Amino acid sequence: AVFYLPFDLPPFVHRTLRIVKPRIFIMMETEIWPNLLRACRKAGVKTMLVNGRISSRSYPRYKMARPFFRSVLADVDRFCMQSDESARRIIDLGADPKKVSVTGSLKFESVEPPASVAAGRGEGRVLRYFRMSPNRLVVIAASTHAGEEAMVLKAFAALRRQHQNAMLLIAHRKPERLGEVESLARGEGYRVVRRSELPVDAEPREDVVLLDSVGELSQLFQIATIVFVGGSLVNWGGHNVLEPAVHGKPIVFGPYMQNFAEIASAFVSSQAGIQVSGEAELISTLVRLAGDSVERARLGAAARALVEANRGATPRTIEAIEALLPTPNGRAVVRPFRVVN
Repeated sequence: AVFYLPFDLPPFVHRTLRIVKPRIFIMMETEIWPNLLRACRKAGVKTMLVNGRISSRSYPRYKMARPFFRSVLADVDRFCMQSDESARRIIDLGADPKKVSVTGSLKFESVEPPASVAAGRGEGRVLRYFRMSPNRLVVIAASTHAGEEAMVLKAFAALRRQHQNAMLLIAHRKPERLGEVESLARGEGYRVVRRSELPVDAEPREDVVLLDSVGELSQLFQIATIVFVGGSLVNWGGHNVLEPAVHGKPIVFGPYMQNFAEIASAFVSSQAGIQVSGEAELISTLVRLAGDSVERARLGAAARALVEANRGATPRTIEAIEALLPTPNGRAVVRPFRVVN
C-alpha cells in the first residue's frame, strides 16, 4: 500500500500507527520526523534510518540545535549511513555510536550496467535517433540549470575550433526552459534541433541537440565522449554523476555539489572525475579532454571501477534490517493489505 505520511503531529501519527500497525519504520537519508519517531518508540515500533547522510550545508545548522536533535535521535534504533563522514556527523549530533554503522550509498545500486538494455529496443530505442559516426565527438551537458547553458556553449565554441564536427547535446533540467535554451543556442549561431524532430536511424547533422523528452538521458550517455553534469556551476547542489560513470564516460562537474558531496569527493579523490571552479576552467578542461583520448579513457575506466567498487549497500542494509527485526522462526510473515476508508 502507498499513502502519504501523516502530518508530524501527535493525533495524526498516533491514528496512523493504530491503523497500519507497523513492525518497523524506515526513514531515508535525512527524513527525520520527531513526533512520529516518539510515537513509534512508545508503540514498540522499531525505527531505522537507511542511506543516511548529513550534508555539509545542513550539518552546521543541525549543530545549532544539538540538544533537540540528541533527544530526537535517541528514538531511532539503528542508523545506516552512507559514509564515514556522515556517520561521524550524526554521532556528533547525538546518535548513540553503538547504533551507527556505515553501509554505503544505495545510489550506487540504482544504476544498471549498460549491457542490461539492448540498443534499439525498449528504453534503448532512443539510440536509433543517434547513429553517430565513430569519430564524431559528442559532449553531453546533463541536467543543466539557468546560467549554465551559456557557459557550456562558450566551452563548446572553444572545443569546436579543433573539432569542427563536434555535437553538443543539452539536457536542461526544467522542461519549461526549452524555448529559452533553444534561443540561447541559436543566438550563438549554432544549428539547433530538438530530439523530437530527429529522424530515426540517422545521424544528427545539427551542432546542438536539445533533449525535449523524458527518461532518455541515461541511455544517451552511451554516445557521449565527455559528460558535464549540471546544477554544479550554479549554486543548485549538483546532480547524480553515477549514470554517466556506469557507462565509463569522463565526467566534469562544477564546485556546487553539496547535494552529492560524498560521491563527488570520492570521484575527485579517485581521479574518476574532474571538478572545475568555474567557466574558465570548464572551457580549458573540455578542450583538453577533447584532444586527449588517453585521459578520457583513464577517467572513464576509473569512474566505472568506482561505481562497481561501491556496490553492496543493498545487502548490507537488508542485513541491518534483519538484525533489527528478526522474523519468527527465521521465516517472514506476510500479511495481506486491508483497505482503509
